[in-house]
Amino acid sequence: MQPVLCLMGPTAAGKTALAVALARRHPLDIISVDSTQVYREMDIGSAKPDAETLALAPHRLIDIRDPADPYSAALFVEDARRHIDEIQRAGRIPFLVGGTMLYFRALLRGLSPLPEADPDIRRQLEREAGERGWEALHGDLAAIDPVSAARIHPNDPQRLQRALEVYRITGEPLSALQARGRPGLETERTVLKIALIPEDRALLHQRIEQRFRQMVDEGLVEEVGRLMARGDLDERLPAIRAVGYRQVWRYLRGDYDRAEMVERAVIATRQLAKRQLTWLRGEAGTPRLAPDRLDLAEQIRRIEQKILVFE
Repeated sequence: MQPVLCLMGPTAAGKTALAVALARRHPLDIISVDSTQVYREMDIGSAKPDAETLALAPHRLIDIRDPADPYSAALFVEDARRHIDEIQRAGRIPFLVGGTMLYFRALLRGLSPLPEADPDIRRQLEREAGERGWEALHGDLAAIDPVSAARIHPNDPQRLQRALEVYRITGEPLSALQARGRPGLETERTVLKIALIPEDRALLHQRIEQRFRQMVDEGLVEEVGRLMARGDLDERLPAIRAVGYRQVWRYLRGDYDRAEMVERAVIATRQLAKRQLTWLRGEAGTPRLAPDRLDLAEQIRRIEQKILVFE
């Protein structure tokens, strides 16, 4: 059976360009690992590959969900496994590409038996956050689940809310439930991983800002405006909480002006990249490439020399 290849990296690291170049040279079928690109009507802010790119290298698990229909790590694992099986039966190589580390972790290491979301508890937590602040709720989590609190940053409300929600539903810490999860793909198949890790953090921050400003120039505000005009979406949905979309949504709602919107979105994206890099640096034994030190041709050469030698 062919192995499973994974290309992981922070936002704005150049994953798509590298993945498409490799897919055009080798029997690789790309599976997107991106929690925002799964949603239709969310193209600009998710940096979704354009039609020309998708024609050159089709991506699976893009545009499979309406923004009103929440997607989750559990659903991703189910979908990704189905596509992996299909690709391998065809004698080709599944190529998982993206930056949603929660999805990678759930697929490769196993998924815990966690409860479904409870809208009432989520609304209650949002009210508490509005009254006390997310940092105070992070303190609550540290008291009941110090393991999860150490992993979750106080400025990561989505994961913080989920950890508190799980505890209020089950009475057990999230970390305890995760420890009882089913085995992941790495225990069943050969998995080869590549991590894109920029060495120059300042340059990555600059690229993040440039890319977000370009998204705005390309029509991100108008894209979010169309989502808002639908009338069936709000900030409780994972799609609208996505980095970039959340800040533009609040700008259109009148919470702050355009300049502050851009500043908040850039800061949030940099914080996301920091969390992604922290996770990647914990992946012991994973080959690393510095996209800010190597051009695309050299990245391809090194991957072919060190990783794609099984062909």
